[in-house]
Amino acid sequence: MSDARVLAPFGRRRCEVVSNEATGGYRIVTAVDPSGPAPRAGQFYMLATRGWGGGAGERPYLPRAFSVATVEEGTDGVRLGFLLEDVGPGTARLASLEPGDDLFATGPLGRPFSAPREVSADAAGAILVGGGIGIAPLALLRRELSRAGFPQRVLLGFRDREHAGGMELFRCEEVRTASEDGHTGHQGYVTDLLAVMLEGDDAGSAVVYACGPPGMLEAVRALCAERGVASELAMETPMACGFGSCFGCAVPLAGGGYMRLCVDGPVVRGDQVETALVAGSGH
Repeated sequence: MSDARVLAPFGRRRCEVVSNEATGGYRIVTAVDPSGPAPRAGQFYMLATRGWGGGAGERPYLPRAFSVATVEEGTDGVRLGFLLEDVGPGTARLASLEPGDDLFATGPLGRPFSAPREVSADAAGAILVGGGIGIAPLALLRRELSRAGFPQRVLLGFRDREHAGGMELFRCEEVRTASEDGHTGHQGYVTDLLAVMLEGDDAGSAVVYACGPPGMLEAVRALCAERGVASELAMETPMACGFGSCFGCAVPLAGGGYMRLCVDGPVVRGDQVETALVAGSGH
């Protein structure tokens, strides 16, 4: 697992929102970070807005952790795109931001995805498996792999039409989809597509990268373990600080003990964790 992380500057920075676009049932909120470094795929930011904590019951209390979907460096700073779904007080505030509004960001934080041959010395290709809002960091990873000339196949799964979007982030032809309601691609789970792909003779030369809901990640972890395929999972847990001080994001390790996902992850080797079914994760 790579530790080539981009380190976050100290403190919270004011970023200016430049766009908020609908994509299916999600939003892509883009803001300019004037002084922060460009993140790696898999890293995340702790996000908040003005008036945070001023809603009903003073919610939301804490900033929200979001991985980055798009990165574009320019003369005015780094443009960061975040894929959002309105599911509660915090995400509702973020999803309603308009151009010119302030977005307060701390990051980039955490470990990024590793290069394929850092995960497996014989890696010849990558399989990217995304589910729902979890497709975000894989969009950025696909760009990194393409720039490095590394071939990849992309599998994306969604619950239904309402909980789908972000397909345009991938901008490539080699995308296979699955949906539980059958509105796009294979009717079923994205892990159905992965299981078929891992039956091929060259499956052992692939590295699987995955991000999505806990049930999907656990299915990916188990499939890869059964077939001896190396994998990295971008996991999710409730995070309060992003710096490892609150221990709210501890997840069990396969060999015993725990890791703090915000500093030792969020990207972890599939064989490193006991399970991807972590209490409190997901929507």
